[in-house]
Amino acid sequence: MTFIDKHTSGFNTRAVHAGQELDPVYGAVVPPIHLSSTYAPEAIGKLRKGYDYGRGTNPTRDALQAQIAGLETGNADTGYAYTFSSGLASETALLMAACKPGDRVVVGNDVYGGTYRLLDKVLGPWQLEHHVVDMSNLDQVREALASAKARILWVETPTNPMMKIADIAALAELAKEYDTLLVVDNTFATPYLQLPLQLGADVVVHSTTKYMGGHSDTIGGAVVTENEELANAINFQQYAAGASNSPLDSYLVTRGLKTLGVRMDRHVANATAIAQWLTEHPGVEKVHYPGLEDHPGHEIAKKQMSGFGGMVSVQFKAGVEATRKVAESTHVFRLAESLGGVESLLNYPTAMTHASVEGTELAVPGNLIRLSVGIEDLDDLMGDLEQALQGL
Repeated sequence: MTFIDKHTSGFNTRAVHAGQELDPVYGAVVPPIHLSSTYAPEAIGKLRKGYDYGRGTNPTRDALQAQIAGLETGNADTGYAYTFSSGLASETALLMAACKPGDRVVVGNDVYGGTYRLLDKVLGPWQLEHHVVDMSNLDQVREALASAKARILWVETPTNPMMKIADIAALAELAKEYDTLLVVDNTFATPYLQLPLQLGADVVVHSTTKYMGGHSDTIGGAVVTENEELANAINFQQYAAGASNSPLDSYLVTRGLKTLGVRMDRHVANATAIAQWLTEHPGVEKVHYPGLEDHPGHEIAKKQMSGFGGMVSVQFKAGVEATRKVAESTHVFRLAESLGGVESLLNYPTAMTHASVEGTELAVPGNLIRLSVGIEDLDDLMGDLEQALQGL
């Protein structure tokens, strides 16, 4: 099957069709899930269509990888995507593929707590150094890159959970100037709203658990690049280190991706309305959402994103205990880890997703909750928050 041309097909068309060849035997429109762990060769040393052992190759996983490459790069023939058993597994594979002991990673001061823990607690003893800066401050980034050689500039935008915005194109210029790889975690924005590779990034990473899967029923991660040499190194890590994702998880993400565009439209619409409503509540200290005009990164977000996402963080004037009470008082918004599913979730980062950075400069304020705004009816979401906020 010739891949749909990126210049003539839209995002939703690619989401539905990229990597989705008809089953050659029965003509099934939905490609089957290939659960086999091993494949019989045509003869010794002659693989059947390139497949031998499920850890390294699997048709269901390959279909997902082509689908993701088609969405992030526009064309699965010129981009490379590799999927893994979790978002952190994908990050580990990338760091192991691109770095060696003694290398240095410059990372944002608002990255996901698991990413920081990976750099600090897992790869730190492996002698991978890291340096923390505010990625929205280009002067800080330049100073960090100029002070010592960095192998990777690691960026989230929007960030988790403070919703900071970094200028990807400007950071790409800095990274190129200092011969550094620019890695962008695009989990919050998704390729529907933001395309970092087109803005100059070298690599994109995802937790496919989130919006790509979209239904809170699968765990996975992905790395995408147009750099063939780096792609080969990541592919080797996928095979040799063994953190590839299962056929069933691959299928679930493929199914989720087919509706990513229509889901994101609803996520964005609901989140925008809720963010604007929260700014008017007397008990609210600050709403963090790049779609608000007073957000410090609003203009950059408007330039590099086609929508502002479904994540909203809010701080309350009444302090920590009142914030924890709000977090435990919703009904439609479920108190839980993770994000990006069709259902609305509420998270208390300082004790949940970001507990690993407590006491560091990445620590999250105790009066902040993070909302993953789902696709439910807006009136029901607002009514739920209104009853939870009573008495603030």
